[in-house]
Amino acid sequence: MEENKTILLIRREYPKEVIPLIERAKNSIKIIVYEWRWYENQLGSSIQLFNNAIIRARKRGVEVKAVLKNQKIAEKLKAQKIWVKEVDFSKTLHVKLIMLDNEIVILGSHNFTLNAFHINDEVSVIIKSPEIVEKLLKHFGDYFT
Repeated sequence: MEENKTILLIRREYPKEVIPLIERAKNSIKIIVYEWRWYENQLGSSIQLFNNAIIRARKRGVEVKAVLKNQKIAEKLKAQKIWVKEVDFSKTLHVKLIMLDNEIVILGSHNFTLNAFHINDEVSVIIKSPEIVEKLLKHFGDYFT
């Protein structure tokens, strides 16, 4: 992906475009997400393919860190040796963000759920911009200060 490029993802385009990016990640995946679900009985669904791509990335040595509120998902991720920061805010954590190798940002309205990937009217963007990545890396780091 070229530097300073943006790709728009509408509705079902998200998993089709994002899963290959996760599969190509070499060093790190940083995630902040409002809602993340696991569908163990729907292995072929796009959301579970997405979940499995995250697990495979970790197994091949990619550092995966996630900030989320869902304790059930946190436990699943921790069991896969994924670093998880559970947050308990008085206000809602509503961010939907993935950063890949500190180079690519995926940001928008898609939660990591079956509805978001198949039913809802969602819009997200893939961004490759050093300035935006730098600012969002600081935002990600703010969860740990």
